[in-house]
Amino acid sequence: MEPIVLEEYEHPRLRRPIFVEGLPGVGGVGKIAVDHIIAETRPTKFARIYSKHFPSQVIIDTRGRIKMLTNDFYYLKRGNAPDIIFMSGDTQAITTDGQYEVSEFIVEFVSRLGVKEIYTLGGYNVGKFSEVARVFGAGTSDELIARAADLGVIFRSDEPGGGISGASGLILAFAEKKNIPALCLLGETSGFFIDPKGAEAVLRVLTKLIRIDVNLSELRERAKEVEMIAQRIHEFEESIPKPATPSKKDDLGYFG
Repeated sequence: MEPIVLEEYEHPRLRRPIFVEGLPGVGGVGKIAVDHIIAETRPTKFARIYSKHFPSQVIIDTRGRIKMLTNDFYYLKRGNAPDIIFMSGDTQAITTDGQYEVSEFIVEFVSRLGVKEIYTLGGYNVGKFSEVARVFGAGTSDELIARAADLGVIFRSDEPGGGISGASGLILAFAEKKNIPALCLLGETSGFFIDPKGAEAVLRVLTKLIRIDVNLSELRERAKEVEMIAQRIHEFEESIPKPATPSKKDDLGYFG
């Protein structure tokens, strides 16, 4: 088996396509966002990859049938507007070498299809719940960064040294080597739960950047359900009596 295997069902001819990636990651934000667009717009699946860099397992469905872990590609034709390629999937590569190889393979593949812009989606872990999920960004193109900043995306130019782990960051790096303008959008998330609120925040920006209409009401309802669960957990934790703090004379002076 080759390290990465590509299966193409068809080789579409696309008009100045845009590529949008959303794989599992922090809070599930990127995958939730792309899966929601796919459910709303019903694009055509045309290719998939599987790899020995993915986890060594298969998925079992409700009938007991198995499926390999894959990353799947879909295209959406839009008349006079640029067509869109979406990528969603079951997993990312699990090693550093694998992340580099798979990310480079993805960019090579979509570049052969004529992609003119790339957007990667993910989560920005802040470790707490926020009333309003902000969107953070990074990119390879001053024009894309300016357009996203006008929509409220936060670019931390005053705090250098941050990083983007996994495919969402490396796809940008390989896109830059191909001179393809690329932008990463990261939805703020607590990181405690699968987070539709962060995904909705990302989609509010992405849909304007790529000019596509998507109904976000389902994501808002899912976000409310997650918030209710989080609130119940918080209330339960608050109801548990706290252990008494030992006085200094009771402190044995060592760590167990």
